[in-house]
Formats: sequence, C-alpha cells, structure tokens
Amino acid sequence: MFSKVLIANRGEIAVRVIRACRELGISTVAVYSDLDRDALHVRLADEAYALGGQTAAESYIDADKILDVIARSGAEAVHPGYGFFSENSEFAQRITDIGVAFIGPPPAAIDVMGDKISARLAAEKVGVHGVPGTTDIITDPSQVEAFGAEFGYPIAIKAAYGGGGRGMKVVASADEVVSALESAQRESLAYFGRDECYMERYLTGPRHIEVQVMADTHGNVVYLGTRDCSAQRRHQKLIEEAPAPGIPEAIIAEMGEAACAVARGCDYVNAGTVEFLYENESFYYLEMNTRLQVEHPVTELVTDVDLVELQIRVAAGEALPFTQEQVRIHGHAIECRINAEDVAEGKFLPSPGPLSKLRVASGYGVRWDGGYEEGDEISQYYDNLTGKLCVWGRNRDVAIARMIRALEEMVVEGVATTIPADLAILRHPDFSAITHSTKWVEDTLDLTGIGGKAGEAPTEADGAEPKVKREVDVEVNGKRFAVSMFVPESQLAAVAGPSAGGSAKARPKRGGAGGSAGATAGSGKIAVPMQGTIVKVEVEVGQTVAKGDTVVVLEAMKMENNVASDVDGTVTEVKVESGASVTAGQVVVVIEPTPAS
Repeated sequence: MFSKVLIANRGEIAVRVIRACRELGISTVAVYSDLDRDALHVRLADEAYALGGQTAAESYIDADKILDVIARSGAEAVHPGYGFFSENSEFAQRITDIGVAFIGPPPAAIDVMGDKISARLAAEKVGVHGVPGTTDIITDPSQVEAFGAEFGYPIAIKAAYGGGGRGMKVVASADEVVSALESAQRESLAYFGRDECYMERYLTGPRHIEVQVMADTHGNVVYLGTRDCSAQRRHQKLIEEAPAPGIPEAIIAEMGEAACAVARGCDYVNAGTVEFLYENESFYYLEMNTRLQVEHPVTELVTDVDLVELQIRVAAGEALPFTQEQVRIHGHAIECRINAEDVAEGKFLPSPGPLSKLRVASGYGVRWDGGYEEGDEISQYYDNLTGKLCVWGRNRDVAIARMIRALEEMVVEGVATTIPADLAILRHPDFSAITHSTKWVEDTLDLTGIGGKAGEAPTEADGAEPKVKREVDVEVNGKRFAVSMFVPESQLAAVAGPSAGGSAKARPKRGGAGGSAGATAGSGKIAVPMQGTIVKVEVEVGQTVAKGDTVVVLEAMKMENNVASDVDGTVTEVKVESGASVTAGQVVVVIEPTPAS
C-alpha cells in the first residue's frame, strides 16, 4: 500500500479522495492555484503545494508543475480525480516513467478509449455496437451534410477526445451544420485542448445508461450494476440514480457483460464506466470513460463498495476482493448535482461567487460530497459543481421522497443553484413513471417561473473585540504551512483561514457576488448574463437583426452560451471583440429597435 498520494485535482473530488486516503492511513498531498489557496481540499490535505496561476491551464493542467510537486513531496502515487488529467495518457505515461503509480488505467487503455473513434472501433471488435456514425475526423462541413443526406437528421457532432457533453452539438438541419461544427470545435479545444470531432445519428428519445466496471492487474473484471443519468441539460447530467430502473434483468445482464467485454478488449485496469444509449429495449454503445465518474456515490450506496478505496488498492497491485457472483445490489440511490447555476427558466446560467451561507441536509440515508464550505468562493474559472447530494432508500419511491425532503432542507446563499430544477424533475410524474429521456428536461419539463437568484450575504454582527484564534496559511518555497494567530475580530478580514472551533461565518469573504444580470427586455442594449469570455461576435454595425438572433457567443465555466437580441432592429454599436473578457451585465451590442408600424 502507498504511504503518500498526491491528488492532481481540486474541489469535491479532491476532498473525496483525501478522505478515502485518510481512512486507509495514507498521507495526502494537495496542489492548488492562486484562487484555491484556502480551498477545502487544501485545508484537509496533510501537505499542500502552490502551482500558481488562476485558470486550469496555468495550474491544474500544467504537467511540469504537477511533476515538480511529485518530486518535492515524495508522493508514491497520483490520483487524478475526474476532468483535468484523469483521461490524459501522456500525463499517465510521464507519471509511470518516473516510477510513480497512476491511480487509473494504463496509458494504452486511455489512448484507445480517450479517442472516441478508436473506442468505437475497439467496442465493435468485441461485438459491442453503437448508433450509426462515422469513424473519421470531420475536416469539412460537407462531410456532415453528406452524412445527413444519407442517414437523416438530427446528427450529433461530438468531441473525439472529450466526453460529458462538452464539445457536443446537435444539428437539426443542413442549415445548422457550419455554425454547429465551429462551436463544437471551439468548445472541444477550450475544454480538452484538441478540436477534432466526429459524428453519429442522434437518437430522439433515449435514456442514458452506464455500467460501472472495475478491473485489476490479475485479469479480473466485474461490473457493479448500472446507473441512469437521463435527467440532463445541455448534455450535462443533473440527476443520476442506481440501479437503472425499469429495464428487464436480462438486458441489464447483457449490458454488464458488454461493458466487461469492452474493458477486457483494451486491457483495462482500475475503475471505468461504459456508457450506453437505451431505447425500446435496445442499447447502443456510446463511450467508455477511463476514470472515476462524478456519480460514483450512487453505485457505492447500492453495492456497499468504496470505489475510491478499491481504486487505490488495485493501483497498489491488489486483486479484487469479490467476484461477479458476489456483487449484490440493494435498495435505490439518487444523486443530485448541486451546481452554481441560475435555472433561469431553463437557461441554466452560471452563477459564480461566494457561498455566504451553506446548510447541508442530513438525516437517515443522506450523504453529502462537497467541495466547498460556507464562505468559500466558486470561481468562474472552474467547473461550477458545488457538491453532490445523495440519498439511499429501500426502493425508488422512498429514495425520491427522501431526496425531495433533503433538497428542501438545503440552504445555499450567495450563488444561485440547480436545486429548483432538481425538485421540479423529482416531483414530475414522468420521472416517477420513468418515461423521461436525455431530451426530456429541455423539451418537456416546464421550468417557467423557476429561477435561483443568489441569496444575500448575512450582515456582520456588531460587538466587542475579543482576540480570536485563526489558522493562517503561509507558503515557504511554494509549500503550504498553517500557523496560529490571535487577532481582534475587527481585523479578521485581513486574516485568511477558518477559526479553531469558531463559526464558519467569520471566515473573510473572498470576492464579490456573481450571478446573472441583463438589460431591460426589449431595450436593444444587449448585456451578457454572466462573466466570461467572448468567443465569437456574430453581428456588425449596420446589420439588421431579429429578436432572438444570436449577437455574440459567450464562454463561461467551459460552456458556450448564445447571447441573443431582445428586439428587431439595426446594430449601431459592437462594444466587444472575440477574446474579450466581460463581466455580468456588461452591454456588448447596441441595437436601434425598428419603429413599430
């Protein structure tokens, strides 16, 4: 077993891995950007090292910086979490080459499954097939148009080296091909560092079913049940559950065996997830994620298997402690991702900012996997997942009722969250009847009037000035240490870190409130709803536009958002250019409304 593990990640998953290591008696090493200097994963780790920079590119996905920390800390293994380096074969190879264990699959398996085209070919080689599609990189829009002419629309353009819906665009007609391809390539490049895309038919009403697999270095491969992740928006999951409900046991077993066949076919080791689309009692291979999934807790809750612990043990060379016949599924589990987003009647706008208040639900069968505490900042530069609320129940109906109760107990202020959307989904009869699909949230669910304006920060209480103990973080040669200071309460704002045994509310506030903002409807002064980066300007001065036409494309939290005109009229001013950083509420285009006839 390892004595020291470095976690090459941040947020909720870094916290999850740190806790698993602590239970195994393993020392942990955290890394952090400038913005994460006082983040929860940094506070929990045994050691923490500064990477510098703000964006992920400047910090968490700078391989040289991570390898330098590995050498300085003496870490024996690296857990990549999910995202960042978790599916990067080059990074895994560099780790392996210096004699450090990568807690994940071998680089060759990441290569095969990380490229969605080679992954499709590998699955077909073992008799597992996907929906009709191509295995060629799209080099020209005419390829998409030709595919549409042969197989029909809609078509999904997907990032060849991505996943999780990032870099995926759905094309409904030939008129949309050019813009959709450009957008998919931009988003893929921004999130994965590569812009290659491929395409396949887009099923009209499928469910998203995935199978959790685990393989060791001794030739054992098992699957630990299924998960249903069909409640999505923008191809990003909102609610996941295990096991996948309403599917005949024979098909579940067939899916499980198919998933294991895919894993064996690429000599897979460690935790992985094979994803399928399921429609009309048929399933189609989608992709394999060569990492731990965000939704892994629901599998843990119904199998009593700690997947992170198992990952670490497998990476250390241990054999799986059970066979396929010994895997048992009991009860039902549901996970809701609590993202910092304003539901905004279905627009789901990022809402970065400080968590001025956070009260987490508890009670029988409730679990919280969080990456933040009250007072922490959710930055625009990273994924907006605040945490995952999970419940277990003896059956699906009990689990749904328990999750509704738990969501109603949650209190989050300072940022808007997806909780209102989660409640709308769970209370809908379609969800109870399992008639929802991956398109259901966007096409059917009515979110009219549902939003999540950020709560107001609490006012600081007046009072005397006794000295209060504070744990202050300092860096010496880039390594983080904690020291104690006793300071008057009036000076708390100048001192970072939580108090020993004190209220989290006393933690100094970091940054200003985020959220959505915009110009008055119908004004012609088009403002961006959130802070981010302009990636494309769609209009020019003198151009005539209609209400609803896209004027700029805004990237925020790694997702592209179309900002539309609110009037019919003529563009009189364009205040930004591609690459410009903008703040919430900033006017980017001015349109002179067409006079009413």
